[in-house]
Amino acid sequence: MTKTARRLSSYALPALAGALLMGAAAPALAQNDAAFRATTFSLSAYGETNVAPDMATITLGVQTQQATAAEAMKANGVQMNQVMAALKKAGIAERDIQTSNLNLNAQYAYEQNQPPKLTGYQASNQVTITVQDLKKLGAAVDATVNAGANTINGVSFGLKNPQVAEDAARLEAVKALQAKAELYGRATGYKAVRLVNLNEGAGFSQPTPPMPVMAFAAKREMADSTSVSAGELKVRVDVSATYEAAK
Repeated sequence: MTKTARRLSSYALPALAGALLMGAAAPALAQNDAAFRATTFSLSAYGETNVAPDMATITLGVQTQQATAAEAMKANGVQMNQVMAALKKAGIAERDIQTSNLNLNAQYAYEQNQPPKLTGYQASNQVTITVQDLKKLGAAVDATVNAGANTINGVSFGLKNPQVAEDAARLEAVKALQAKAELYGRATGYKAVRLVNLNEGAGFSQPTPPMPVMAFAAKREMADSTSVSAGELKVRVDVSATYEAAK
């Protein structure tokens, strides 16, 4: 082979490879171009359902203050053991009681132009309990307070199995999405002819707001036992979709 032939061959091979690659990419480019030319509706909607909760979580505990760290922890331990015993006696299973916070802090008095003065130590121990039977919630709160619990951060309600409520919300979300597609079709003269994709966003359950400790205290002054109203949970699911539309 002559030098000229070899030179032409070296140029021809890359050109041929490039042509093959362009030929292979042509169908994909055509598909993307067709998709770009298609008329689509990109819509979003949500569905909601209300359901009565069947469980609750509440965080409560004991706070003690003594002159020394050891005394504060010891007093806290004695009082907390009484609270734990009261919880179990009220029907709360041990697996539903979990320590969520344990702190020991030095306490100081501050005066102007004076260095901080140590006044003692504060120990706090909190547990988060899950109440599987809401009928036991008020009694459990009463039992713990009577046993020495002096901090209650709040109560929140939930569902043991949220699947049923979430599926109901999903059905409502899809109905709302389809209704919106039909509405836009009437408004534009196009009709949604094909569902291209459907995406589910982040849903949520909106519980009854937690009841602060002051609300519990007020109720205790008005009644022999704490009354807690569970209300309803609002379960929501968000969806989005793309519809192909045609005249």
